[in-house]
Amino acid sequence: MNILLVEDEDIAAKKLTKTLAAVEPDATVVAVTTSVRETVAWLQAHQAAGQPDTPDLILMDIELSDGQSFRIFEQTGVKPPVIFTTSYDEYAIRAFKVNSVDYLLKPVQKDELRAALDKFGRQQGSRSEVSVNNLLDELRKQLAPKDYRKRFLVQYAAKLLSVDTHQIAYFFTDNRMNQIRTFDGRKMLVDYSMDELEQMLDPAQFFRVGRSFLVSATSVDQIQTYFGNRLALKLKPDSDKDVVVSREKLTSFKEWMGR
Repeated sequence: MNILLVEDEDIAAKKLTKTLAAVEPDATVVAVTTSVRETVAWLQAHQAAGQPDTPDLILMDIELSDGQSFRIFEQTGVKPPVIFTTSYDEYAIRAFKVNSVDYLLKPVQKDELRAALDKFGRQQGSRSEVSVNNLLDELRKQLAPKDYRKRFLVQYAAKLLSVDTHQIAYFFTDNRMNQIRTFDGRKMLVDYSMDELEQMLDPAQFFRVGRSFLVSATSVDQIQTYFGNRLALKLKPDSDKDVVVSREKLTSFKEWMGR
């Protein structure tokens, strides 16, 4: 079985090649392409029937050095079946589950790659162009930039005030009321639940810390160890309540703060 790898990270390509050799020794990686442009050119030159390096299957990363990989499908015909690899979590790629094209979440595990190859084997000859087009439509929707909330209209000192999200240090719950705390120390009621706010706000800017706090990255002044393998945050402006990162959110919080 000939396989084309479309992957722009050299380490990831080498690791995937090694994993592939372990689960499918008869597979041959005929080429590794690293960009939309390079992949389009390679496919146009190597998809003709009868060529010894014509791929039977493509393992394709979604995010490439010059754009998202669905642009490849827009620029040339892709005849072999495709298994996408991606760093996105399952919520961002749920569309794959209703299509015949599979996906693998990075880092690719042996058992998951084996299952995907088995699925490919079962579906040979049954893949339709319609299913791929449906997948690409869903993929475009999932990966399109989301229009996050940029400001809130709130009541403050007997008047309505428009507050830009970059002015907000954190959202918090006090006596079952959700409030905004701005960097200049003002507190204002906001007419949304914490769950609604979490969906409205850019996750690169705000992180949900427990049930009662949504904090801006720039509001985090100090991070201290806390009993129970947790972290305690000192915010600016200072909060009247303890702000604690749970064990369940510890890894994701560290990744968020390190971006």
